[in-house]
Amino acid sequence: MNRRHFLAAAGALFVEFPAFGQVPGAPSMKALDSWVAIGADGTVTAYSGKEELGQGIFTAQAQLVAEELCVPFNRVKLITCDTALTPDQAHTSGSQSHPANFNHGNLALACATAREALIRLASTKLGVPVSELSAVNGEVRSASKAIGYGELVGGQKFNLTLDPAAKRRDPKTWTVLGKPVPRTDIPEIVTGRFEYVQNVRVPGMLHGGVVRPPSPGAKLASVDEASIAGMPGLVKVIVKKDFVGVVAEKQWQAIQAAQKLKVSWTPGPALPPFAGFAEHLKKQQPTRDTRLLDSGDVDQKLASAATVMKASYYHPYQMHGSVGGSCAVADVQGGKATIWSATQGVWYQKSACATLLGLRPADVHVIFQRGSGCYGLNGADTVTYDAAVMSQAVGKPVRVQLSRADEMAWENFGNAFALEQRVGLDARGYIVAWDHEAWSPTLGNRPGPSTPGNVITGTLLGYQPEPFVARSPAPPAGAFGSSGFNNSSNGIPSYAGAGHGNVKSVRVLVHNVRSAFFTGPLRSPARLQNTFAHECFMDEIAAKLQVDPLEYRLRHLSFFRLRDALTEVAKAANWQKRPSPNPKRPKTGMAPGRGIAVVAYEGDNGYAALVAEVEVDLATGLIHTKRIVVSNDSGPVSNPDGIKNQIEGGALQGLSRALGEEVTWDQTKVTSVHWGNYRSLTLGMETPVIESVLINRPEEEACGSGETSITLIQAAIGNAVFDATGARLREAPFTPARVLAAIKASS
Repeated sequence: MNRRHFLAAAGALFVEFPAFGQVPGAPSMKALDSWVAIGADGTVTAYSGKEELGQGIFTAQAQLVAEELCVPFNRVKLITCDTALTPDQAHTSGSQSHPANFNHGNLALACATAREALIRLASTKLGVPVSELSAVNGEVRSASKAIGYGELVGGQKFNLTLDPAAKRRDPKTWTVLGKPVPRTDIPEIVTGRFEYVQNVRVPGMLHGGVVRPPSPGAKLASVDEASIAGMPGLVKVIVKKDFVGVVAEKQWQAIQAAQKLKVSWTPGPALPPFAGFAEHLKKQQPTRDTRLLDSGDVDQKLASAATVMKASYYHPYQMHGSVGGSCAVADVQGGKATIWSATQGVWYQKSACATLLGLRPADVHVIFQRGSGCYGLNGADTVTYDAAVMSQAVGKPVRVQLSRADEMAWENFGNAFALEQRVGLDARGYIVAWDHEAWSPTLGNRPGPSTPGNVITGTLLGYQPEPFVARSPAPPAGAFGSSGFNNSSNGIPSYAGAGHGNVKSVRVLVHNVRSAFFTGPLRSPARLQNTFAHECFMDEIAAKLQVDPLEYRLRHLSFFRLRDALTEVAKAANWQKRPSPNPKRPKTGMAPGRGIAVVAYEGDNGYAALVAEVEVDLATGLIHTKRIVVSNDSGPVSNPDGIKNQIEGGALQGLSRALGEEVTWDQTKVTSVHWGNYRSLTLGMETPVIESVLINRPEEEACGSGETSITLIQAAIGNAVFDATGARLREAPFTPARVLAAIKASS
């Protein structure tokens, strides 16, 4: 019995999806039955293409369904990201789940359409005009009559398309949305009953282990299968092009066999220098240049400016560093495949695995099963390929869980960035021109049907990553306010024109170069790095002018949502107006400081400001983060607890990236392959107080909140350290050695 038959037997609506989605075989995005089903008992089953990664969106989506369909929250069943059941909503990423499903489209529109359809059905059955009916508690009621949803449509299809004219419920009438409904997954998680992908077990399942190359670019020379002949539980050694794996009866047997198998490799090319990598990036050729914005008069404005300021910043490669090794289970038999994966894009996995396995996409079924954390592109996609290829080779289900070293050395790292800032100031200290230039290495990305080589397993199987196409000089950019204006990377400072800021002369140029390591999205990709440079540089300008950093930002912002974010966070943090650095900072002991940062995330997908309060140990260089205050505006607040959890989690992850996380390498290989040399925050860490200020705007469009605080925290910490010590940190992470060096350089 599969999941769809189970639902039908339980009295839920049985839905046969037409093949009009984004991928052949995907449920139609326009069909109401793709989104909502009503059971005979009145239970609502909803289908969503946005999955739960730990951000609380599962609970919030269930709230949305309950609210729009006017049913109790506990009568909603939600199914997410199963290619046999749910609509294709592409990836769950980029803080897009809230705007995708909570505005006037997709899941929200489907529920509104269903509610109005139920009222029309009730009007016919009850003989009461629609104007006299309302949906309440899973029923349609008039002054004297009522009929339940199950009686109206239970066990039947709606056979309707989504109605663009269907009206969302007024936020003033919300009874479920906007409330702090506890997350439905927490009880099972804290009691150990939650089924992560690592816990999936299939009858007859075997275990696989991978043998990765010793260095990037290495090619397989030979495999000595006799070196592990006779090992207990060994089922098969699998060799396909440069891919090597072993399958055994038990996980430990697979691990031992993979470690002992003798494999020879032809070495890859030497890696770029680790020391001075920022300057190396700026000299790399060829480049793929992108002009995000160019007002055309920056050079002229800089030449006539009263003062010109410059600064350089560097952000390293960083890892996702998931707590548990990525895992997947695949059952490939008889020309069909069922795959359990923690991927953030089940439909892309469906098509890409079909390519790798030589199957039709229609014969591949991918079921999302939560992993140990991601927020980007860790090993979840590549281990899915590992499991699928090994399962096909042995004709039985295979589970693969990556080792710590295999995960850390071969995941798609978050991009390194070298950034140059230059501004021109007029005689009053106002910014009249902003010139931003950045260099970032790239290789691979999220995999798709034509690009399975975007991750290591696909490359080892003979597929190439997305081609690196050089492009220099950069083509012209869209002008302020034009259809070409796009700030999804936050490369354009929030103080630029186009409705946000007062700086009219802006040029933003990005150079991509080919990376030696796989790269891909890591929570707030590019946005964190660019905002780090923008917001620290804004502080540098204010310090030179001896102006309060908050006041200086407000001078250059016109958009009320950004200004409100700043004023609200300043009020909550009890911000004291004065320039930085603190004129009363001590010379020894612990130096306190505060820093501020603000961002329009992706230009229009969330507005936030953050104040960080730190103490710097002037003897050791250790940064102690004491307090973090965040204001967040993501439109209507769907679940205040959920947003606060997002803010707190993002701030802590950003704090970890700001203070310790950095990929390291030598001439041949990545060296940060365990927790001893890849330093994220640890259990027992000194946890700062985190306070959230939610700005509720029910009249605005829903936007994201998952990546606002993480985008700001590094800049705010850097600014706080400057306030405390007078030392400017322009290179992340802010290790004690770098803090001490900066203090020494500033004295």
